[in-house]
Amino acid sequence: MAASAEPPASPPGRPGGEEPRVPALLRTAAAYAWRIIAVGIVVRVAFSVLGQFHRIAVAVFLGLVIAAVLRPAAALLARFMPRPLAVGIAIVGGIVLVLGALALVGETVADQRRGLEREFVAGIDRIERQLEEPPFRLPADAFADLQSRIGKLLSSHRSTLISTALSGASRLLEVLTVLALALFCAVFFTHSGERQWRWVCDQLPDGARRQVTVAGRAAWRTFTGYTHGILLVAATNAVLVGIALFALGVPLAVPLALLEFLAAFIPLIGSPIALAVAAVVALATKGPLIALVVVALIVIIGQIEGHLLHPIVMSWAVRLHPVVVALAVVGGAVAAGVIGAVVAVPLVAVVWSVYQALRGSGDQVTTPA
Repeated sequence: MAASAEPPASPPGRPGGEEPRVPALLRTAAAYAWRIIAVGIVVRVAFSVLGQFHRIAVAVFLGLVIAAVLRPAAALLARFMPRPLAVGIAIVGGIVLVLGALALVGETVADQRRGLEREFVAGIDRIERQLEEPPFRLPADAFADLQSRIGKLLSSHRSTLISTALSGASRLLEVLTVLALALFCAVFFTHSGERQWRWVCDQLPDGARRQVTVAGRAAWRTFTGYTHGILLVAATNAVLVGIALFALGVPLAVPLALLEFLAAFIPLIGSPIALAVAAVVALATKGPLIALVVVALIVIIGQIEGHLLHPIVMSWAVRLHPVVVALAVVGGAVAAGVIGAVVAVPLVAVVWSVYQALRGSGDQVTTPA
């Protein structure tokens, strides 16, 4: 019989053929790391897919916003009339309100156009004279040279400007298409959103149905609370800005107040940008003193919004730390521009609310092995 083979000698430092010992901290970190990488890949793929269909995603988001705003009115009207009629009245009333606001802005701009042109010309001349005096002492021909340079720049890039205008026309068609799709979705979300959600849950396995139902309720409660809260904050900001600009005699107070209303949907940075535009208008028409007052108004309204309105009103939804809000806004803007900045905060709020709801319902997160 052949002699039995000797077992291989154990490598030095590994007695008895033991596997090398890995510290528990490194093992846990590695377990988390590959999971984070997997989640990152999934998120990247999801964003890539959404990027291909971003118009549909924006339309669905706007449809949800419209439904969140109009559902209370439709539910109130449905007590006195059939629900389809109540939904139709709520939708038509919302459209009439938006078109009325736009018509008011257009009429205001048309009425003040000629006087505004004169004020702008006089204001620019006044600023030029002030810059030519001490302490600035700019040369008298500095602005004329600047105007000639701008004219040459525009004439040299005329073809680019024309192509940009044509692309803007196509973008307008895309915007109208998205708005039409959003309105179409909002009608069905408002009329039968709960029935649609129940149908989605019925298609899932029995084990996942409860968690999805809990998550969906938490998500919708947070989304509607955020939508109502941000509308109230934006309306309050617009009223304050409109009253202040009207009291200061700044022209286009109503359009600038509407701009403030729209900009307030971008937390932290939207309101200062809108008020900066108001400050430029005040500088060109009323002079530096009124412009400084408008700048002070930026600080005051920012303090009111950050320390009074958001803590009180936004407690209806999920209260996020200002650092989280800032990171969400910047990250959304980097990823998807203005639309990303608008969508980022409600998305983070909804995700956090769903996480808390699932954790509270017993879906505990376990430590990976």
